[in-house]
Amino acid sequence: MRPVGEYLENPDRLISFLEGLRKALIQVGAVVLIFAVAGYGFSKSILTFLQKHTGVALAYYGLSETFFSLLNIALYASLFVSMPFLLYKVLAALRAVFPSFSRMMMVGFWFGAVFLFYLGAGFCLFITLPYGVKFLLSYQGAHIEAIISVKKFVSFCLLFVFAFGIIFELPLSMILLGRLGLIKVSFLVRYRGYAVLAITILSAVLTPTPDAFNMMLMAVPLYLLFEIGIVGMRLWGKKEDPLNKDEDE
Repeated sequence: MRPVGEYLENPDRLISFLEGLRKALIQVGAVVLIFAVAGYGFSKSILTFLQKHTGVALAYYGLSETFFSLLNIALYASLFVSMPFLLYKVLAALRAVFPSFSRMMMVGFWFGAVFLFYLGAGFCLFITLPYGVKFLLSYQGAHIEAIISVKKFVSFCLLFVFAFGIIFELPLSMILLGRLGLIKVSFLVRYRGYAVLAITILSAVLTPTPDAFNMMLMAVPLYLLFEIGIVGMRLWGKKEDPLNKDEDE
């Protein structure tokens, strides 16, 4: 594995990458803002869908709570639709630093990244989210009734969906880092136990609720994705030099 310093030995590359990333973020921000304005008209339909899909009865505790929740939905929906553009810009910016990252490779990783993001979001929306909400609502009883605010419900759903979309990028991110020579599969295998700990902590932080059930709904798929990433690095990652295999050990 070539050290990262070899790629960054020319400061012009790093400057070019940062400049390209800055321009990309500005362009993405403009696209997200345009879609957010257009998406506000669909925000009520999205809220209705989420409410019916999860079976939650909602209430609001402030006059402006629903309005700002709809704005939040419009913003996240815009980011959701703009994700292919965002991923393309980020991958394109990497080519300024890594000459070995060809355009064909970039396009291939872009298709994979877009697919995995929407796969993760769909997995959460249609599988994890309904079961998670159902579990949390099971604590209702004859003397306990759940009164859920619109604001907290929207934040819960949107954070959960986006978190799953992002964590499903893990295998592809591992393969990409391996292809660029930034990380070895042997390193990940050697420190698998630390990866499990990191996954557990990350799941606890990203999960909107503190209960173990919802944390496991994220931690288990994330660990499986980590293992898939290791397999993918063995198949498609940069081959390690046997003479330098023990270099970092």
